[in-house]
Amino acid sequence: MTKTYMANEQTVQRVWHVVDAAGMPLGRVASQVAAILRGKNKPQFTPHVDTGDFVIVLNSDKVVLTGKKLEQKYKRHHSLYMGGLKEVQYKKYMAEKSDDAVYEAVKGMMPKNSLGRKMLKKLRVYKDERHNHQAQQPITLELEGKR
Repeated sequence: MTKTYMANEQTVQRVWHVVDAAGMPLGRVASQVAAILRGKNKPQFTPHVDTGDFVIVLNSDKVVLTGKKLEQKYKRHHSLYMGGLKEVQYKKYMAEKSDDAVYEAVKGMMPKNSLGRKMLKKLRVYKDERHNHQAQQPITLELEGKR
């Protein structure tokens, strides 16, 4: 009988990664970053344990949306009051809050539970290429699918 390896919080080695998102589609960046945050790129991945690494996403202003999504896609939220639906076109949303757009895209691909919220705290998103995490000695990570 073979033993199944189960990771635990104390044995997980976390690394900081830097991702340059310039020129990449939003969904492609979000899906690959979400996999790293969950730890799916590691051989000791365990679904019920946070085995993921820290991720810094740079150049969120230069993330692209394919097709006509800039005009046809809307960021929607509701105030929970009657008539409280707020809609913002993605063209305006990406121009003003591109870091929030990347964060929300990654958030949508994470598990919808307390473990997913814990994993999401390891994500940092910046509009340009400057960040203040040099002390963590982040490793530059090349994502697949650059345009």
